[in-house]
Amino acid sequence: MSLLSVIKSNPRLKSLVHWMIVIPGRATPRWWVKWFVNPFIHKRGKRSVVRFYARMDIFPFNKFSMGEYSVIEDFAAINNGVGDIIIGHHTGIGLSNTLIGPVTLGNYVTLAQNIVLSGLNHGFEDIHTPIRLQKVTTKQINICDEVWIGANSVVTAGVTIGKHAVIGAGSVVTKDIPEYCVAVGNPAKVIKKYNHETGNWDKV
Repeated sequence: MSLLSVIKSNPRLKSLVHWMIVIPGRATPRWWVKWFVNPFIHKRGKRSVVRFYARMDIFPFNKFSMGEYSVIEDFAAINNGVGDIIIGHHTGIGLSNTLIGPVTLGNYVTLAQNIVLSGLNHGFEDIHTPIRLQKVTTKQINICDEVWIGANSVVTAGVTIGKHAVIGAGSVVTKDIPEYCVAVGNPAKVIKKYNHETGNWDKV
């Protein structure tokens, strides 16, 4: 039996390990985890950059990886506490972006400013329990290669955005967007689609 299995099978031990890793009442790891554990577990590609003022709430019990030449800009918040975060090569995480796993970004993805990608939802069904105390649910977000998402957009849990799609600024994406499409609005709707026969972006 692996060490991880032993920890998960023992509630008291699991609680102790969690306390040692996570600051109580906050979704951020303790300093020793950031500096002495994560660098040996999580992968960063060559010439990838995390700006000084980015908030990296990265935990060792879920995956985090960052491809070559990718950038996380200042004031972005990255949290893999409830799900893996995988960032491809040559991908840009813009100023003040928030990524809460599970989120996977492909290669050459461009995220503008103030974007939220959250694979997390709070339960609310039990009216006798505060929402903050109810169980959370997660659904994978997939942003495929070459996608461009405009400023102030939100992508909700469970959404996939196809290759080379464009999401207009201020959009709220609640459903999958096909590849080679332009989508805008709240909720986001496809307004253009690339025609491979004519080479034009046709209105939908």
